Amino acid sequence: MPLRLLGGVAVRLRAPPAMPSAFERDYKDLDLVAAKGASRDAGRLLQDAGYEPHVSFNALNSKERLLFFDEANGRQVDVFIGAFRMCHAIPLDGRIEVDRTSIPLAELLLTKLQVIELNEKDVRDALALLWCHPVGQADGEELNGARVAQLCADDWGLWRTITANLETCAAHVDRYEIDGSTIGARVAELRERIEAEPKSRGWRLRAKIGERKRWYEVPEEVG
Repeated sequence: MPLRLLGGVAVRLRAPPAMPSAFERDYKDLDLVAAKGASRDAGRLLQDAGYEPHVSFNALNSKERLLFFDEANGRQVDVFIGAFRMCHAIPLDGRIEVDRTSIPLAELLLTKLQVIELNEKDVRDALALLWCHPVGQADGEELNGARVAQLCADDWGLWRTITANLETCAAHVDRYEIDGSTIGARVAELRERIEAEPKSRGWRLRAKIGERKRWYEVPEEVG
């Protein structure tokens, strides 16, 4: 069955060996995604591999997410089903097998930028993706700008968070010993693509409400 990485481990494995040391960090957990409807098979696979299930959490959330523990190595393993859902939902069904190692780079970047309150790890991983991969029109080793723009054009809340966090990340570049001009140019290109993409009717209706209504979810901490 197809399983793909996301999270910090995916960011590192998709980066070139010469990634700047400023973006190096420790990776304590593993994040995976499986296709919609594959929850049972994913759970069986991980248990057969020796991971301990969080029985009560999995019983309640198996259609969207599973949780396992690697006791020997002190790791938590999250398995998202069909989509990545935290502050926003990033749809992944039909996109899981695009690349061999991880979810596509466009969605990988969005999973890092969909957080309402970015932490140091999120900023560092997002900047690493923007430094390592040019913005393009296709998947593979490019950040698919068309895909980012499409998802933001369908969801005002996602657009609001992603555009704000792109600016936040760009503002943090000077904290790292890197050439910030590359990242700045790629942020600007993504912003241009996002703004130029025709917005859906749902996006336009939600935009009229704006920030008067909360546009994101508050994910529950589990572990």
